[in-house]
Amino acid sequence: MTSRAHAPGGAAGPVAGPPAAPPDGRARPGTAWAEGVERLRAAATTEPGRLRIIGAVLAALVLLFGVVTVWEVSDRVAAADDVVGRSQPLSADAASIYRSLADADTASSSGFLAGADEPREVRKRYEEDIAGASRLLVSAAANTAADEDSRKQIALLGEQLPRYTGLIEQARAANKQGLPLGGAYLRHANEQMSTQLLPAAQRLYEAETGRLHRDHDSARALPLASLGTGLLALAALVWAQRRNYRHTNRVFNHGLVAATAASLVVLLWLAVGHGLARSALAEARTDGQESLKVLNDARIAALQARANENLTLIARGAVLAEDKKSDKYDVDFAADMKDLDAGLAKAGRLADDALGRDPVARAADAVRQWKQRHAAARETDLRGDYEDALPQVIGDKDHKDSSGASFDRVDASLEQALAHEQQEFTLAARDGLGALGGLMTGSAALAVVGAGAALLGIGRRLSEYR
Repeated sequence: MTSRAHAPGGAAGPVAGPPAAPPDGRARPGTAWAEGVERLRAAATTEPGRLRIIGAVLAALVLLFGVVTVWEVSDRVAAADDVVGRSQPLSADAASIYRSLADADTASSSGFLAGADEPREVRKRYEEDIAGASRLLVSAAANTAADEDSRKQIALLGEQLPRYTGLIEQARAANKQGLPLGGAYLRHANEQMSTQLLPAAQRLYEAETGRLHRDHDSARALPLASLGTGLLALAALVWAQRRNYRHTNRVFNHGLVAATAASLVVLLWLAVGHGLARSALAEARTDGQESLKVLNDARIAALQARANENLTLIARGAVLAEDKKSDKYDVDFAADMKDLDAGLAKAGRLADDALGRDPVARAADAVRQWKQRHAAARETDLRGDYEDALPQVIGDKDHKDSSGASFDRVDASLEQALAHEQQEFTLAARDGLGALGGLMTGSAALAVVGAGAALLGIGRRLSEYR
């Protein structure tokens, strides 16, 4: 008797068994991926199928080479553009903030020494320094990226600068009235400048310079992925042409030769262009940025030395150094001059042409003269002849050869050297950026041409089977 199974609802029907196997006995693929692999395996058993696979792989490799090259070069171009147009200008602005503040402190002490007869040009210099520092702070706040340390230093400078200028105005007002309290206000202002404003400006400069170095390193990073992909694409193309020769005994396949030439052009362009960019950016850093840093430090040391020279006369021994015997400002002056000598010596070694070396040499000569005049003024002051020592420091119609005049020569020479090195940096960095010009567009276009040529070359071989 035949058994029956009852379906729901009472209807009887046959019992469902396992699906029948395909007539050829092979297992049916379970997924679309497995089916695709099976078809690819089947295609690879014939020469036309193998040629289609080779053509697709060659075109994909050439296109991948183009895409990776465009991606890496665009990253290097963006970093080099940041070096030229963003991070280096911000670093230079941060250095200018520091110099403006130091120069304002120097000008304020020089004006204070002149008393009620403060020269208008000294007052104007102070006002321009403060206005310049304020303007650069606003610019830095607007252009600085999301860097917590930079924002913190800018906020601190913005908060402390009005307090400093307020103390200076109180010192000037008391000084014009002949009140000794003016000197105390000025020393307090100088202390605030030395302990609050200048350290904050230094930290801002270091933060922006650190960003410049990161952008510089990014712009000079080797495009390893592009070079590796390019070599892989070329190797595959050479292999395909060798295979074509072994199968047909034909030396050249025009399509594959064109694809190889296009890939080789991109690879050489990438290697040469990036090599030139790295060289130019390295020159910008070593011959430009390093010189700028050394010169900035030297100019700041000169400004601080001048401020301490003035304060030596203003304090008149009221503030002692750590040894409790020496005048603090005279000790600081000597330390600043030592830093200035070291900075000028290093700047002279870094300068690579006469336009860079000559102003540094003039500054060194002026420093030697400044030391001699300072020593003479200091000797006069220590004898108790303050009235004669003062014009030897700040100058007058009878003392044109003052230490202040020597300082002015140092400052003017360093400013000229800085302008030259800034120009050298900008030109070298722009050369580095220019070396990458057109590489993105060219590599993309050549990659498309190469991929198309590879497909055409394989297509010509396929046509022989039709």
